[in-house]
Amino acid sequence: MSSDGHMKTSPAQHYIDGAWVGSDAALADSIAPATLSTLGQFHPGSAALADQAARVARDTFFASSWAASPRLRAQVLHEIADRLEAAKEEIADLVVAENGKLRAEALGETLGAISETRYYAGLARNIRGTMQETAPGNLSLFHREAAGVAAIIVPWNAPVTLLMRSLAPALAAGCTAVIKPAHQTPLVHARIMAAMVSAPSLPRGVINSVNENGIEVGQALVASPDIDVISFTGSSRTGQAIMAAAAPTLKRVGLELGGKAPAVIFEDADLDQAVRELTHGALNMAGQICVAAARFLVHAPVAKAFEERIIAAFRAVRTGPGSDPASDMGALIDIASRDRLTGLIEQAGDEGEILLKGRALDSGSFLTPTLFRIDNLRSTLVQEELFGPIVSVETFETEADAIAMANATPYGLAASVFSQNGARALRTARAIRAGTVWINSHLRLFAEGETGGYGKSGLGRLHGPEGLADFLETKHIYMEAGTV
Repeated sequence: MSSDGHMKTSPAQHYIDGAWVGSDAALADSIAPATLSTLGQFHPGSAALADQAARVARDTFFASSWAASPRLRAQVLHEIADRLEAAKEEIADLVVAENGKLRAEALGETLGAISETRYYAGLARNIRGTMQETAPGNLSLFHREAAGVAAIIVPWNAPVTLLMRSLAPALAAGCTAVIKPAHQTPLVHARIMAAMVSAPSLPRGVINSVNENGIEVGQALVASPDIDVISFTGSSRTGQAIMAAAAPTLKRVGLELGGKAPAVIFEDADLDQAVRELTHGALNMAGQICVAAARFLVHAPVAKAFEERIIAAFRAVRTGPGSDPASDMGALIDIASRDRLTGLIEQAGDEGEILLKGRALDSGSFLTPTLFRIDNLRSTLVQEELFGPIVSVETFETEADAIAMANATPYGLAASVFSQNGARALRTARAIRAGTVWINSHLRLFAEGETGGYGKSGLGRLHGPEGLADFLETKHIYMEAGTV
């Protein structure tokens, strides 16, 4: 580590018990999605390193005063936020290079992570229990205390925000932590870790991090008896596997999983506003975001007018490197994702009608947007998360039809409703089974507002005061007058 608390981003190491740690395994490469060139290298982790980090976190939790020191926890979170703020431009540049998203998206994500950290710094000093007198002099004290050691499993699509969205409330609650970053974004994570561990008030052993090696590290953390809480953001399939693997040790599991967000456009909607919101809502991060608008459900009387507008808007999107100010949409995470999505585009042509066909660019992991019309709710293209810039257009006749169609998939993470009739918009929002429903907008995320899913979209909530819940236990302490 250099004198200013930073470390070189390559090769990216693990961080355990207050020290940077390498490993004996051969270094792995980090690949830039836009150029397919090697950005740097990282030390792959192992089950042994994961177990070591979990033991350190557990020893620190029980041997230190961290869990009982809310002012210290608030101070540490403020210091982390300050250091992320100081490094925000460098972090954003790394996100662009290693993840492929637009520079504005990368900086926005980083600023969101800073906001999240400051928000939970405030909540750290406001965790209160309650008292109840059940009979004269008989007192029940209900104490909110840290759950223990939290494993934070971070995805690649938003490696800054989605880390702090779980880590900040875990630390605020008094947990110690082991982080497992995504293997696609190890350099971004190393730079964030360098900023965090330079916080002067951070006690040794509170934050630990082990890079992934396939699925070995994640599996070890989920199985570890030293881990009390798993906070995972990722696919529903992986979330199901984590829930099953955590069952033998009865861990608390918080899961934010896949999504298939419907956007309901009624006949009285402001179509220009809907198109602006949904172009951004569908194509932000090249559609690689679980709350992306994935299905456009359009009232039949305005279906043709909406299609004309949305096709023109999608066609105008300039796909290119995230570092190019002229780009409107960046790269996919890798070539494998691009090839998977091109296969889905062909399937869409077979099962429906292609309105705008996406194409791969000559270099890099780029794919231009796709729109297709379909009327088969049972199609896997409607039922499954596609995770890319591919959106279906479906038509409905009545409000009841719109609600039924919106609720026709096993997912329930997010949705949006567009109507100038406030009563109908609110009525429809209430009827849609999703953790977040935006009215006349899409993709509004902030620290104060909880997010989470119904059905296959997960368990628990992140952001907001409820974001602390996964990391807290309630203890009942009872005493009677005259006995103490």
